[in-house]
Formats: sequence, C-alpha cells, structure tokens
Amino acid sequence: MLVPPAGGVRGLIHHLVTLASAAHLWLSAHVGADVEQARYTREQRQQYREKVRRDLDVFERMLSQSQFEFDKPMTGIEIELNLVSEDLGPKLDNKAILEQIADPDYQTELARYNIELNVPPRPLPGDAALELEQELRRSLNRASDKAAELHTGIVAIGILPTVMPEHFEGDWISENIRYAALNNAVLDARGEDVWLELEGPTGERIARYSDSLAPESACTSVQLHLQVHPDRFADHWNAAQVLAGPQLALGANSPFFLGQRLWAETRIPLFTQATDTRSVELKNQGVRPRVWFGERWITSIFDLFEENVRYFPALLPELSDEVPEDVFERGDIPELKELRLHNGTVYRWNRPIYDTVGDRPHLRVENRTLPAGPTVADTLANSAFYYGVIRVLAEEDRPVWTRMSFSAAQANFEEGARLGIDARTYWPGLGDVPASELILRRLLPMAHEGLERWGVSAAVRDRFLSIIEQRCLRGVNGASWQTDCVERLEARGLTRDKALREMLRLYIEGQSANEPVHTWELPTA
Repeated sequence: MLVPPAGGVRGLIHHLVTLASAAHLWLSAHVGADVEQARYTREQRQQYREKVRRDLDVFERMLSQSQFEFDKPMTGIEIELNLVSEDLGPKLDNKAILEQIADPDYQTELARYNIELNVPPRPLPGDAALELEQELRRSLNRASDKAAELHTGIVAIGILPTVMPEHFEGDWISENIRYAALNNAVLDARGEDVWLELEGPTGERIARYSDSLAPESACTSVQLHLQVHPDRFADHWNAAQVLAGPQLALGANSPFFLGQRLWAETRIPLFTQATDTRSVELKNQGVRPRVWFGERWITSIFDLFEENVRYFPALLPELSDEVPEDVFERGDIPELKELRLHNGTVYRWNRPIYDTVGDRPHLRVENRTLPAGPTVADTLANSAFYYGVIRVLAEEDRPVWTRMSFSAAQANFEEGARLGIDARTYWPGLGDVPASELILRRLLPMAHEGLERWGVSAAVRDRFLSIIEQRCLRGVNGASWQTDCVERLEARGLTRDKALREMLRLYIEGQSANEPVHTWELPTA
C-alpha cells in the first residue's frame, strides 16, 4: 500500500476574514463551470461575441461606478493532484476515488487520474498559518487514507513522471461535459493534431503529435488567489508578472515527461503547446497563443479583459439569459457570465478574475505559475514568498516594472522554467545574476517585510521563509532533487522507467513526512 502523501497546498497571507460558506463560489472561476454542451453552432458563436462585448462595456462602467468588495480581503488556493496505482503509474479512476473521499472540497480535473482540492479562503494573521499547515496535512491524509482503500495514492507533483503515451489513449478524459467541450473546441480551432516539441538541457527531447488535450492533463499546478481593490489591481498584476521568473526558479518541480528529462518546469512549455489553438501558419503570422505571458505592463484590469475580447475567439460560447445593462441599471450586480467564461479560456500565467459572492463583486489576481508539491511545507513556503514579495513590490513608490522592460520579465519567466534553481535572472540595479542570489539578496528581505505588513507572526515568517532561504543556499528544489535522484538510480544500473518509479516512491515518502524537499536524502549511486 502506498504511503499517503500530504500534497502541496494552500496559499498564504492576507489579513482577511473567512467566508468559508462561500468558499466554493469564491474559487469557482473554472473553465466551463456552466458548460452544457460539447459543440456549438455558428449562430451561437456570433451571439456570444456580441454578448461578451456587451459584458465588457458593463464591466467598464462598474469599474468607474460600482463598490467592489474589499472590506474583507481574501486569499484562496486550488491544488491539482495526481492519482497513482500501486505500481506508481497513473490511476484513471477519479470518479470512484472522489466518491470514496466524499468531500466537496475535492473535485474532478481534466483527466481521470487528476483531482483538484479547493482550499476554503480563511484568515491567516498571527500564527494561523502554522495551524493551517497541520489542517492541510490532515485533509490530504484523510483523502489519501480513503483513496488507499481503493489501492490508490494521491501525489502532488508538477508532472507525474510515470505518465506515458499509452495513458493518453482510450477513455482518459473525466466524465464532465466541460472537459469534452474544451477538448473539442481546441482541436476544432486548430484544425489538426497538437504538435509537442520540447528539449531538455542534456539533449533529451519529445517530438510527437497528440490527437487530444490529454498531454495538458499532465500539468498539475497550485493556483494562488489574491483579492485586490480595483484601483490597485494593475500594481499587483504587474508585480506578479515581475515575480513569475523567480517563482519558477524557486518552485520548479516538473523535470520529466513521457520518460524524458526536459525543462526544470516542463509544465510551462507543455501546457503552452498542448492547448495551442494555432496552426503553424497562424504562429508564423504572430497570432497570440491562448497560453500567454502577456506583452505589456497594464494600467487597469480592464486592459486584460479588453485584450481577451480583442484577440481571442470563443472556445466555449455558452449563452446566459442575463441582460447585463438592465441588471446594472437597476442597481444589481451583473454576473457577466460570458465575459468570465471567456476569460477562463485565456490561460494567462497571472489571470484577472471578476467574480461575485452574494451581492458583492470583487477582483482577484490568480497566480498560476507554480507546480503542485513537493510538500505542504514547501507549498506554504512558496505561497508565503509570493504574498510577501508582491505586497512590497505593489506598494513601492518607484515600481520595479517602471525600470524593467516587459520582455525582460518574460525572459526571466522562460529562464526560470527552463533551468529552475540554476537560472539567471535580470533585475534592475543588479543586472544579470543567479536567481538564488537575487532571492537571497533582494527578494527574501521583501518577503519578510511584506508578511509583516500583513500582520503575520515572526514564527510563521521564520518557519516558511527559512525554507526558501535554505533552498537557495543548497541549490535544491523539487526539480533538481528529482533529476539528481534519477541520475543516481541510473548509475546503479536501473533503466529509466524503473528509476522514475523508484524516484517517485522516494518522493512520496518525503511528501508524507512533510520535510522540505531541500532536506531529502538522495540514494547512493
């Protein structure tokens, strides 16, 4: 029986108030949450485009006139997880596992070997994050115990290293019409099979076609939500874009795919390619991809929604009966379902969110950069680092993005994904420096200061930010540990397949113990 792992989890920090009863609603901006059919007519697409534009006009009026919720600033988190069988291969049976877990916080994801955990928003002042760490471990351990009764394990990792091409054949997709609709929409828009081409630092590569979105399901992530005031949204989004490269360098945890060693965070290029709706010719014309870092700093959240409407055709043109202008004129809050659904099919690494809970609208930055895992402690450390640094960056008198080109931030993002903890990063005033040096010298002090501004205790800051410090000092994160472990196992004579399975077994043991990944031992060569 597999040791139940305590997977990567929950975000950190805001001095905020719980809306636990509305937690699912607050994190319900999933792609296709209201999808009711798998294919659409031309007339539906035309009507949907018109409706999205009307929603956008109303949203612009709301930004200038409406009272958005900010009295109770919130954070939230979503964690995508993998199911594995006793031989450590993917277990394609999430429906039965979820029935066994019987917890509404756990839901389906794209493939039948994926599930997702939605962690309720809650306050985290003082020492509350230390209690949260234990609560998350208990939740995941309960789920793992239930899954183990069906000979299944739960693993939090950026890409499950035992996923192979045969797992993308046959009945791989979850039993939910929104996933079938999305699969059809991407392939129909592309007009041909998806081409995947990735190469790692040692020359190992993948070059193959896929006739479905199945490879995208290999990408399991942690999504951090931060509720912000409309007037401060641009500052927080720009700050999150600046931070994306160092985030990846710190948190990379996806070095293997289909048996090959690729990027430190292979999830980034794999997700980009697997959901690409463009043919080769459209790429050559410079058409923007739906998985998108962006192309400029913004001055308002409206900039991002306007780009969505201007550049991206509908994938899931579901129409609602809402007349947004009428709702707004009578003083009620429009749901803007079409605008929100469309936004959910543009995969920005930092995505804008408009949502409503009860009768109040609010705005969030959804950070989608990080992979799942390796442990609860590591994930909380990643979250603490993100929320602490973004607080300081967003409040600077002379913001860093005014001294840095957008293309430099994107280059940092790609470098962090490619090389992980060994990446080099450009930063104004420092130039081109190792990412670990940037974090230790500049960003880690910001994280401490930002968390202190949120009212987080010294005990919490020391617990989680010391993990970030030691990762940088030792040069070890999830991706580097995985690759070093496999290298040592292969040096002992194991084949790549056996080495990956043994590495995953050791990974699950480390995950269960909740000791930070930089402390994990490696097998002797």
